[in-house]
Amino acid sequence: MTAALLTLLVAFTLLWLVSLALRDASIVDICWGPAFVLAASATLVTLDAISPRAATVTALLVLWAARLAFHLARRNLGHGEDPRYAAWRQQHGPRWWWRSYLQVFVLQAVIAWGVGWPIHAALTSGAAFPAPTDLIGIGLVIIGLAVETVADRQLTAFRAEPANRGRVLDTGLWRYSRHPNYFGDAVVWWGFGAMALASPGGWMTLAGPAAMTFLLMRVSGVTLLERGMTDRRPDYARYIATTSAFVPWPPRTAAR
Repeated sequence: MTAALLTLLVAFTLLWLVSLALRDASIVDICWGPAFVLAASATLVTLDAISPRAATVTALLVLWAARLAFHLARRNLGHGEDPRYAAWRQQHGPRWWWRSYLQVFVLQAVIAWGVGWPIHAALTSGAAFPAPTDLIGIGLVIIGLAVETVADRQLTAFRAEPANRGRVLDTGLWRYSRHPNYFGDAVVWWGFGAMALASPGGWMTLAGPAAMTFLLMRVSGVTLLERGMTDRRPDYARYIATTSAFVPWPPRTAAR
């Protein structure tokens, strides 16, 4: 775990230096998924042999990280700094160059390390494979990955239509959840958590997916994105009233 943390801190420090040159702190988002692969690699090189569980977890992790990085790169590159980081840059002014290091890059390195605890536990586990919890975990990762992939594609297609500017996507998976892509991401991490349960004390690593779910629901995900949304999109108040925020659920009837 120490090697993974040090690897992440070095990698995010180098990424911070790149962000200073580009004047774009939002490049950190594209590297979020690959950061977990990098941390896993720091663990894998310490192993005498790669177990079937470690190989399976690594393959699933690479698949998740590659999809997320590709999606974010295609969406963000060439469009300037993400408004969230641009607002912080304006708020902190001349202090932003060093504050971004702590507030964005070091913080994300530490969060990635903590969320990745079940990955480390699964990679180093000597338990027989596959255990029932491994099969459950593999299923959850595949389901979660499918959900977030479909949700992101539906949102990308919706935004590509000029006629949809200012409108709210409430069809497909977005009919049942206001943030199905985030829900899918959470399911992926609970899947990795399940694959860590065969390890001694593996249940403690569930703090990782729990933290990821909390972040997606209360910090960097649902809460942050919906702040001021009803002001920019009048239909969003109705959408909130009828649609589950996170877990997909049949829509409710709006009160008259």
